[in-house]
Amino acid sequence: MKKQVGIEALAIAVPRRYVDIEDLARARGVDPAKFTVGLGAKEMAVADPGEDSVALAATAAARVIQRNNVDPAKVGMLVVGTETGVDHSKAVASHVQGLLKLPRSMRTYDTQHACYGGTAGLMAAVEWIASGAGAGRSAIVVCSDIARYGLNTAGEPTQGGGAVALLVSEQPDLLALDIGLNGVSSNDVYDFWRPLGRREAVVDGHYSISCYLEALAGAYRGWRERALAHEVVRWGETLPGEQLARILYHVPFCKMARKAHTQLRLCDLEDAPGAAESTPAAREETAKSSASYDAQVASSLGLNARIGNVYTASLYLALAGLLQGESAALAGKRIGLLSYGSGCCAEFYSGVVGEAAAQRMAKADVESVIAKRERITLDEYERIMRLSYDAPERVSPAPGEFRLVEIRDHRRIYAAG
Repeated sequence: MKKQVGIEALAIAVPRRYVDIEDLARARGVDPAKFTVGLGAKEMAVADPGEDSVALAATAAARVIQRNNVDPAKVGMLVVGTETGVDHSKAVASHVQGLLKLPRSMRTYDTQHACYGGTAGLMAAVEWIASGAGAGRSAIVVCSDIARYGLNTAGEPTQGGGAVALLVSEQPDLLALDIGLNGVSSNDVYDFWRPLGRREAVVDGHYSISCYLEALAGAYRGWRERALAHEVVRWGETLPGEQLARILYHVPFCKMARKAHTQLRLCDLEDAPGAAESTPAAREETAKSSASYDAQVASSLGLNARIGNVYTASLYLALAGLLQGESAALAGKRIGLLSYGSGCCAEFYSGVVGEAAAQRMAKADVESVIAKRERITLDEYERIMRLSYDAPERVSPAPGEFRLVEIRDHRRIYAAG
């Protein structure tokens, strides 16, 4: 029997404060619909300097360990996917290992490739376990980021922050991955980047969207070729993509998922047997099907709409949102996932939702994490945004959470609640 490997459990961590996206729109003299409808946003997480990528990652990792009774001695790998690193050399993962007092006999490192970094870490962990190199041990992969563009910028309403920790093992109660079917597409482009020494990213917005869609097409076609060869999907009355119960996308803003789904459907419509019988315009119109989007994509976006962009964690926040609401209904069904990182690299992969997914998601208790947040005014939001990254406020962390409290001689000091 082929070994099953995938995601056993997950947990999330988010900043303790947020702004309502309509409040932000009105403060900027913008019709709120431009943000709520145009971007698909509702709320936006606001991280203060004490809630850096280390603190968020450690909090999420601690939750996945504690809530699933994980024996740290049986964890052999800790990977943090992030593009919000805190040091050019010292990994976020090394901080997390120390804060959680994890065993020294484990592999720890960070993975970086813009928003693809978390998926890079996940695939390394899955393949490490599947190869037998893990010798029965599990891995923890944490996606942790803070998306920051600055006050009064075009990207301001697409900010956010948070972390998702994934427990990866041979007991994939949440999602058993279809190992070996993955499709990838990469290219050397400048669509989004953050030069050394800058807190805010540089974005070529329209170009980045086109890079995302082009890379998606390449990655999806690569997955579809392998899935067809293994008879996971087939050409027939329904398109291959329609044979997936749900499809999750990287979500820099929620409206991007609709654009992505249209592109994926267009790939199937262009490549389907008999495609020459229809016109490009007709195929494009069919690709925009709201019914397909509503059935396969919309239900995964609830958390993203309330937290905002989380870079590496965005796809996995969509996974958490989907399974939070539909894990029981999706048990035993196959879903697709598309990860994209600027620069660029995309990967499309699939997996089967586990029969115990609902029980695992109950332990994640995602809604209580979201409910504990505090809504703040625009004045408070702007005050926080102006704080120096190296001077965190003296705030005691909540029980089970971590905060950066001081940077002393370039060493970062954290407190546990």
